[in-house]
Amino acid sequence: MTGEAEAAGDLVTGGLIATAMTPDHAAPADSAGGVCLNCGAALAGAYCHGCGQPAHLHRSLGALWHDIAHGVLHFEGRIWRTLPLLAWRPGELTRRYIHGERARFVSPMALFLFSVFLMFAVISLLGAHLETGQADNGDRARTNAAFDREAAKARAELVTVDAALRSAPAGAQDVAALERRRERLNDTIATAHVATAGMTGGTSPDALKLRTGWSSLDHGVEKASKNPNLLLYKVQTNAYKFSWALIPISIPFLWLLFAWRREFRLYDHAIFVIYSLSFMTLMVVLLTVGGALGLSSAFIGGAVFLLPPLHMYRQLRGAYGLSAPAAAVRTAALILFAGIAAILFILLLLALGLLG
Repeated sequence: MTGEAEAAGDLVTGGLIATAMTPDHAAPADSAGGVCLNCGAALAGAYCHGCGQPAHLHRSLGALWHDIAHGVLHFEGRIWRTLPLLAWRPGELTRRYIHGERARFVSPMALFLFSVFLMFAVISLLGAHLETGQADNGDRARTNAAFDREAAKARAELVTVDAALRSAPAGAQDVAALERRRERLNDTIATAHVATAGMTGGTSPDALKLRTGWSSLDHGVEKASKNPNLLLYKVQTNAYKFSWALIPISIPFLWLLFAWRREFRLYDHAIFVIYSLSFMTLMVVLLTVGGALGLSSAFIGGAVFLLPPLHMYRQLRGAYGLSAPAAAVRTAALILFAGIAAILFILLLLALGLLG
């Protein structure tokens, strides 16, 4: 129940933040007269021409729940105009927003924030998390005991085999078989020794001896070696907190694809990246929910393999007005750049986890 409550809280918070970042152009007004309660300017319509505040203001608890419902469910209706274009005509959505058609759609950053909140809320709700599957102390003790029993049996049998070898006459037919048996028993004993040593230590001894001269990093590596699940927890938490870092990491790679096209600015690339990341995040949400509902792993794998390149191709072609061959070439390059950006993001998360 705690995880479900946190997931619901994340979803509501994401909706409210996204709504706060997206100016409201559709709130009703009861009166066109009077003065603005914020700046005092005379009102001539549903909004103040000076500061933009709505002429009609709610002052009830019901209005708060209304704002939450609108924030979470449909961003005052704009989400239903944005999502279909984002899914099938992302290039058109990107181009229209860049060229100034803003009020009809959810802003890219608001949509990205909400989609990230939604993704981690779904992950929390379904109980998915990163974990090494490291055994606890009880499991280690039981496993060590089993290996010790196997090693003890092998040693006892080895004594019998050695005695048989000593008493066997030279050139006897059984000598070769006894020697093979002796080799297998020694392998069993050695394997049990290595396994119990690893289970007892929990980590490789060499992993704790890393010395880079950077004390914070060395300490973080030592802690991660002793408790890798703690590092994975930090990585997952930081992925949620620093998901926005994917935007500045990705923009330079997209710029490289159009470095000689002066008509496209960094702002244009930023809008492209944010809408693209929003789609990928929402795709993860849908596939995660589908998997929980019984969707086959083959279907999910096919969607993960096919949908991102198709979406990139359609967005590149529509947003930048490219021909089919030019869009295909840039899509291939963008897939490579996306992989590099993902690696850089993971390295950032690992660094934050080790140094945090």
